[in-house]
Amino acid sequence: MKEAINYRNIGDRVECRTCHHFCRIPVGSTGLCGWRQNIGGKLYLLSYGRAAAAQIDPIEKKPLFHFLPGSSTYSFGTLGCNFRCANCQNYDLSQSRPSGKTEDSDKISWGIDLTPAEIVANALKAKCLSIAYTYNEPTVFLEYALDTMKLAKAQGLKNVWVSNGFMSPETLTLILPYLDAINIDIKSFDDEFYQTYCGARLKPILENCRHLVKAKIWLEITTLIIPTLSDQEELLSQIARFIKQELGEFVPWHISAFSGEISWKLKHLPETPVAAVKRAYAIGREEGLKYIYTGNIWEDGAANTFCPACSRIAIKRDGYDIKRLDRNGCCRNCGEKIEGLF
Repeated sequence: MKEAINYRNIGDRVECRTCHHFCRIPVGSTGLCGWRQNIGGKLYLLSYGRAAAAQIDPIEKKPLFHFLPGSSTYSFGTLGCNFRCANCQNYDLSQSRPSGKTEDSDKISWGIDLTPAEIVANALKAKCLSIAYTYNEPTVFLEYALDTMKLAKAQGLKNVWVSNGFMSPETLTLILPYLDAINIDIKSFDDEFYQTYCGARLKPILENCRHLVKAKIWLEITTLIIPTLSDQEELLSQIARFIKQELGEFVPWHISAFSGEISWKLKHLPETPVAAVKRAYAIGREEGLKYIYTGNIWEDGAANTFCPACSRIAIKRDGYDIKRLDRNGCCRNCGEKIEGLF
């Protein structure tokens, strides 16, 4: 374990300043994420140096489609999360606590000891271009992530986060000098949805998205369409409008279909109809977004990157088989710039 960076003492408690929950934690207890504990009046990250999962992934799996497309990223994560998403597919990791148990599963493996230096060395050995902080919320293992990010940056590797976007201003300030790209979920444009199904709030996430774009960190947004909960057309329009007006029309929007079978607490809900995903795609187009992608559905061309000027295919994707048809990030047909890092 390692002493946390962002916290302060308030009476007989410590206030964790790592995410927007700002948990006030008595001695011996942990915050909502389960992995930041008040030990003798100091806050410690319990999972430092212990990876629950580590492997090489296509960068598109994050998903990041406009950031070093076709490259590999060394991905790792720990246990715990500051959200309680009812739809979570990684709940065996995200909802695990130091006891080793989740609310509805048997004891799971703690994974492997993996130092920041070893992570960077593994990424370089595998000829990855980046390190992805993923599988669970990287804000929860901030100190572990930050130490790795600093070493990675020094070795010429890029750093990418896959996040719920609920980090505190202090945490965002710490990671910005080392962060190159991030995918953030905007799960709904309804704060009640966030409170009921995620145990969080929408406003801090939107503000962090604005801040990231201003800091020129490459940002892509993902929205999971859950039948009856987050599939309302007006709310989808609001997400697309927010991206266009406050982040930029160039910010990619990934729209994914939901599967109740692999979710944590929504197994009773049906899968998202393909028609609903297509309608969300159309809404994004109507609102003026340049790059929209659909996930978890079998549709030819749904993952291709099209030139926003002439509509020719710039990057063709068949699963994780990537065919670059661009020329250094520009359309081969008309020369239009395709935003991102190529």
